Amino acid sequence: MSATTTGSRLGWAARDAWALTRRELGHLQHQPGELIGVVAFPGVMVLLFGYVFGSAIQVPGGGNYREYLMPGLFAMTALTGVLANALLVSKDVAGGVLDRFRSMPMARSAVPLGRLLTDLLTSVVALAIITLIGLATGWQPHRGIGPAAAAFGLILLLRFALSWAGVLIGLSVTPEAADTLVPLVFPLSMLSNSFVPTGAMPGWLRLISEWNPLSALVQACRQLFGNPAAVPAHPSLPVEHPYLFTLGWSGLLLAVFVPLAVRAYVRRDR
Repeated sequence: MSATTTGSRLGWAARDAWALTRRELGHLQHQPGELIGVVAFPGVMVLLFGYVFGSAIQVPGGGNYREYLMPGLFAMTALTGVLANALLVSKDVAGGVLDRFRSMPMARSAVPLGRLLTDLLTSVVALAIITLIGLATGWQPHRGIGPAAAAFGLILLLRFALSWAGVLIGLSVTPEAADTLVPLVFPLSMLSNSFVPTGAMPGWLRLISEWNPLSALVQACRQLFGNPAAVPAHPSLPVEHPYLFTLGWSGLLLAVFVPLAVRAYVRRDR
């Protein structure tokens, strides 16, 4: 395939993906409940953990617990990308929306890409609102705009990578089945360093928690924001090298789930 042909196909897919993104954003204007749902859960967690449990939890090495907590709540928005996209894609499949797209002359990869671009834009809004809640409750990024922007960039990168897994799940299950996965967000977040340091956990649980991709992201964000990090003695490699592992986990997830999700979508044609 020539470079010109490849470029034309990529341009075709990008134009179709942007058209679908605009369509999804237009629908979101009429369904603000979806955005409220994305924001409400972490917002409630800020208030619940920050104020109810915050006074009872001591951060090893000192530091304000709410400042320790906020990077974990920001990172939780990356994890919710899996389930949010699984649910929305499964609803599109069940409602025949994908069948209508397949009947139109558009690039096949543009459909999942348009869904995920919409997800990224709504995630930016959600992160902005959670940031305002954090600032109002005493959280601060101490290292300036550049490192803070890098932290938010890592959060969006991991969310984008995890969301491809959500697309694959959504193409494979019913909306009812996707809905049952939603409660998994909290335990998967707890199995990380989002809420409490991993140093006091039993060895086997600490190993699982520190190799959870969310832990590397949380640790990277704490360092970039200049918030209390509470690095345990003899940390696992993901916690010791959080930037490298956050990028590595994201690249691995994209390498695995992008081709699987696109293949699953294309195979629905047959």
